[in-house]
This record gives sequence, structure tokens and C-alpha cells, in this order.
Amino acid sequence: MEFFIQLFPGIGTFFYGGAAVAMARLFLMALGFVLAYQGFKRNLEPLIMVPMGIGMIAVNAAQMFLDDGSIGTLFLNPLVSDHTELLTIMQIDFLQPIYNLTFSNGLIACLVFMGIGARSEISFLLARPWTCITIALFAELGTFAALILGVGVFHLDVGQAAAIATIGGADGPMVLFTSLMLAPELFVPISIIAYLYLSLTYGGYPWLIRLLVPKKYRGIDVEVYPPDVPQKTKFIFIVVACGVLCLLLPMAAPLIFSFFVGVAVKEAEIEPYQKMMEDVITYVSTFFLGLLLGCLCEASTILNPAVIVILILGILALAISGIGGLLGGWFFYKLGKGEFNPVIGIAGVSCVPTTAKLAQHAAEEENPFAMILPVAMGANICGVITSAIVAGVFVTTIGLVK
Repeated sequence: MEFFIQLFPGIGTFFYGGAAVAMARLFLMALGFVLAYQGFKRNLEPLIMVPMGIGMIAVNAAQMFLDDGSIGTLFLNPLVSDHTELLTIMQIDFLQPIYNLTFSNGLIACLVFMGIGARSEISFLLARPWTCITIALFAELGTFAALILGVGVFHLDVGQAAAIATIGGADGPMVLFTSLMLAPELFVPISIIAYLYLSLTYGGYPWLIRLLVPKKYRGIDVEVYPPDVPQKTKFIFIVVACGVLCLLLPMAAPLIFSFFVGVAVKEAEIEPYQKMMEDVITYVSTFFLGLLLGCLCEASTILNPAVIVILILGILALAISGIGGLLGGWFFYKLGKGEFNPVIGIAGVSCVPTTAKLAQHAAEEENPFAMILPVAMGANICGVITSAIVAGVFVTTIGLVK
């Protein structure tokens, strides 16, 4: 038996880590397979779910006995903090340099935001600015509701509650950044759960749309023609907006800057940079984001008691944000005397471009000629900006309270 355990330590560690850890490992391996397969089937976001699912399988299968007698892997250790130990482990764990130099400092979130910016078209936002901004504000309802519930019901530290609450903004990079700033001790479980939930918006939000928007309203067409705004004007708007928001919210400046520099490169038509951001930066950062999230999904993560609270608050935050966004859609339906499609409200939840595409698909199901995507994308982009503002306010004000 001892020879077998030494020959196959991945199997042997199942007998030494305790029954709860062994069951958690098996569960995460099975979950990893489901996520990777659902990504392959395009039921979930493949860019995140395929590498994340395979990472979950590998990290939980590859447990081994380390030199000090503990059980671990050669992937990475997210909790190492001693500088000498970190330098040693960066020469051993193959993903440790990527984690410490791009993930744990928020750089990977900023790189993803650059890619989002380079793919964003602000003409949609400028077509109906107040409509888009208002819907995006409605769609932050879940963020504030989760903050109140986290402090008042679950008795969390205000920083922890705010970090979890940002899941309601449905903006993965923003969740990474805020949790690093406000609740670094919960950074790993918050990040994992946030991205799992954001992928589930593919399956959950269509049901929410059907529940809150009757069939006869979903096919309403909305005629929108992007304003004929000169490129120079758009570029000036981008630069000024970036400067103003960084001035008001310096704590969120890295993400604000990253998004707007991407948009600026697009509008300035700097093709080499635009191609680099849209293709290389976006896909490389998204791939390693998914891979690292999967490799962080060890059994010890889901056995953390705080995970249950994060699971509950996270799903409530996303659900309430979706409801809030649709309420915003209904608000403009009433204001426009029936000439606005309330389904657009779901796009205020800033999961770019998923929620905008969900809105368009919901409209197309009832009316193949309905075209609501331009307004939905405007609300979507506003959702990104609004999420950054909310995160900046949280980090600044909660930092002062602490």
C-alpha cells in the first residue's frame, strides 16, 4: 500500500486529507468537467469556462505530498506572503509568477478592461445617453441590496460585504479589483464564485426576462440611429471623461484608465494597438484569467465557511440587479408611452456583451425584425462605467471608514 501511495500520490492523498476534503476534491473535479463541457457546448462562456473547468480538474487531481509533509500541488499557492518563501515558490510552482505578477495585483483585470474598451462603440451610448445611464443605475440595485444584506443580515465586515456586493454589477474584472482592495482575505473565493455566477447569467437571465416581461412586449422594435458625432468630438469626450472620473475616483483609476485607453485607441484608429488589444491582450488575459481561477478551485476553498455567504449574497446580487435593470426598462416603456422595449433593461447589467446579446435574442424570439441591440449596447457600456464608479465609491468611502 505504501509503495502504491508513493507511486501514485494523486490517488494516495485522497486517504490522508480527510473525508470532507476528498469529497470536495471529487466534487470540484466533476464540476470542472461540467463547466468545461458546457463551455464546449456554448451553453456557458467558452473563453472562461473551458480553461477554468480543466484547471479545476487538474489542480484537484494533482495533489501530492510536499517536502514538508503537507499536501499541495506544483500549480500555485495564493496565500503565500513571506517574501523569501514567495521567491522560492515562484521558482517551483509553474503558475506562481503569472498569479503574483498579473492576478493578485489586479493587472489582469485591467488588461481585460483594455480589451473591452477597444471593442466598445460609444456612439450607442451617445444615441440615448440619459436612457442608458438611468438603466445602468437601475441595474446596480443588486449591488446596494447585497451590501445592506451583507452587513445587516450576515453581519459581515463592511469591506467584505462591499467586495461580495460588487458581484451584482456583473463585471468580473471589477469584482477582482474591488475584492483585492477591500477583502483580500476573501479574494480567492469571491473571484471564483463571481466568474461562475457570471457565466450562469447565460442560463438564468433569459428566465428572468420571461418572468418579468410578458411575451407581447418583448418584440417591440426600437428605432435608433447612432448620432452623427464627429470622431474628434468622440475622442475629446473619451479623454475628458477619463480625466474627470480618475480625478473623482483615484482608487478606481487603474480600471477607468484601462477601459478608456482602449476606447481611445479604437476611436483614434490606431490599428496596430487596436488589433493588439482586441486580439492578443483580450484573449491572452481571458485565457489565463480562466485558467488561474480554475487552478484556485482547490477543496480548501469551498470548505471555507465564508463560501456559503458569498454564494447566497452573490446570487441575490445578480438576481436583484437583473430585476432592477428590467424595472429600468419598464420605466422607459411607460415614459415612452409604449415605444420602448423593456427587455433592454437587462443590458444595464454590465456583463459585456452577454446581457446586450440576451436582450436582442429575447426580442428576436418574438419579432425576428426587432433590432434593439444598439440601445442595449449603449446601456451595457454605461453599465461598465457605472460599475467602475460604484467600485471607486466603495473603495474610497469604506477605506475612510476603516
